[in-house]
Amino acid sequence: MKILGIETSADEASAAIVEDGYKLLSNAIGSSIDITREYGGIVPEIVARSHLETIIPIIKQSFRDADLSWDDIDAIAVTQGPGLIGSLLIGVMTAKTLALAKNKPLFPVNHVEAHVYANFITETKLPGYSLNGTTPAFPVLALIVSGGHTQLVLFKDHHDYQMLGQTRDDAVGEAYDKVAKITGLPYPGGPSVSEAAESGDPDAVKLPISKLDNPYDFSFSGLKTAVLRAAQAQVGQDYTFPSGSLPELLSKAQVADLCASFQKTAIKTLVDATAKAVNQYHPASLVVGGGVAANTELRRQLQANLRLKPIYNDIKLCTDNAAMIASLAYFLSKQSKPHDTTTLSPLPNWEM
Repeated sequence: MKILGIETSADEASAAIVEDGYKLLSNAIGSSIDITREYGGIVPEIVARSHLETIIPIIKQSFRDADLSWDDIDAIAVTQGPGLIGSLLIGVMTAKTLALAKNKPLFPVNHVEAHVYANFITETKLPGYSLNGTTPAFPVLALIVSGGHTQLVLFKDHHDYQMLGQTRDDAVGEAYDKVAKITGLPYPGGPSVSEAAESGDPDAVKLPISKLDNPYDFSFSGLKTAVLRAAQAQVGQDYTFPSGSLPELLSKAQVADLCASFQKTAIKTLVDATAKAVNQYHPASLVVGGGVAANTELRRQLQANLRLKPIYNDIKLCTDNAAMIASLAYFLSKQSKPHDTTTLSPLPNWEM
């Protein structure tokens, strides 16, 4: 079964074709990173207009890359939520129109859940991909880490899961972005902070780990504020000093130390909670999904500190992509009927 996936939940528009949930035939991505860097972050209206211009060419590219036609496609999948309402609307309306015009069944997908299914893609002939090649076995413990979400979820089977914990405030990827802004590093913050951290001392600044009643919940707002206070102190200012004026006063060494200390604390927060869940629930597999799953230090720490070795996939399948949408839709198609094409609408606050 070949499924065309469409993903437009945030600042990237993507179209991909996946066969039987595991075989990647194409994965075309149109990034608006140049726009978001220019503005220092996502401007929803501008990103949505960018998707409007690029989504059809990206879909056509996915067909060319797979060397397929519409006659080869069995269904269409699209991100229904969560995400930015304008961005989601472009993907949903495109998918609905194509489903009606091409007479294809339509499956709406939860973007956050789909991050887990990037790890079910184990085969491709596309150049430049390094897939894990190992299909996760149930029960699967999933650490979902991105700019908008930080969750620990236990999957007993496809679409049968238990939410163990999630962030109470900032997602870990959002915290990376805010630390990047404090230290004057470019957006997106994940790669920028990680690169700066490589030359820093992770023990230079002592930063707190939030203690919550649920050991599987997360909180990164306090950590972000602690980095801000440390930066203000390092330039000889108090808490009233504006954060926007810090980058010009911080030295390169200070920025590196702040980033290294932040990253060490953020990753320890994730690793400690994941280790507790592994020891309590004894999953058969551990998968990591979302943009922060591309973080090299997170991968290294999970590998070194957990008895169950994590399953990752190619970095191009960690960030937002349509391949994970198509993969999840395949497994959903085995359990549920297609959605009524005429009534589908975006769900920007759709929770797992």
